[in-house]
Amino acid sequence: MRGHPARKRFGQNFLADAHYVAKIVDAIDPRPGDNLVEIGPGLGALTGALIERAGAIHAIEIDRDLAARLAADFSSAKLALHIADALEFDYASLGPRLRVVGNLPYNISSPLLFRLAEFETQLRDLHVMLQREVVARMTAQPATPDYGRLSVMLQAKFRVTRLFVVPPGAFQPTPKVDSAIARLVPLAEAKPRIGDDAIFSRVVAAAFGQRRKTMRNALSALCDAAALSAVGIDPAARGETLAVADFVRLSNSLTA
Repeated sequence: MRGHPARKRFGQNFLADAHYVAKIVDAIDPRPGDNLVEIGPGLGALTGALIERAGAIHAIEIDRDLAARLAADFSSAKLALHIADALEFDYASLGPRLRVVGNLPYNISSPLLFRLAEFETQLRDLHVMLQREVVARMTAQPATPDYGRLSVMLQAKFRVTRLFVVPPGAFQPTPKVDSAIARLVPLAEAKPRIGDDAIFSRVVAAAFGQRRKTMRNALSALCDAAALSAVGIDPAARGETLAVADFVRLSNSLTA
């Protein structure tokens, strides 16, 4: 790892397999002029390949030692380096049609995805590498074991696709889990109209707070059985059986 010890507090596992670097970059298909930002470039395995195809990119790196290495390896004309926490970074500052790429730290993957979703109107797409189980949750359909809050919150804003699995051996140090690449493309005009994002988020969180609870019980602080029936939702149903459109309809009725 070129003399850099992986830091557990930053969730560092560095992609080191040239075959998978090439496969990921081919999936992203960066072009000159693309507005590209890499989250957590680490030792720069993907960074160099992205710059080769796009010409210049942004990168967000929280580890100052790694940032110093990257600054030494790539000129500022090719790599605009932001030493920052990706969870707090203002992605709007990078401009429109933003393409996000990242081997996301597994310990903050869900909050980071929620953070990126806040900027969905400025995003062109996201290509992220995460634990395979997290990608399964992102792409899950209703009435399946992996379907939950993450599925609904992301699918309300993005078309989410799992591209391929990346085995543990592609990383240094070797993680104990498989990883997978997910592509998220904003729904744009096809996005459901959500009256109030905060209420929608609250409804979804409550529905999945305790999976075995019926909607009547899970949402008792927000609405009663009659309000559920009024929008075509069985009060005895569980949240995991409802489609994204059901959550949108319910939250919009509560907003109204």
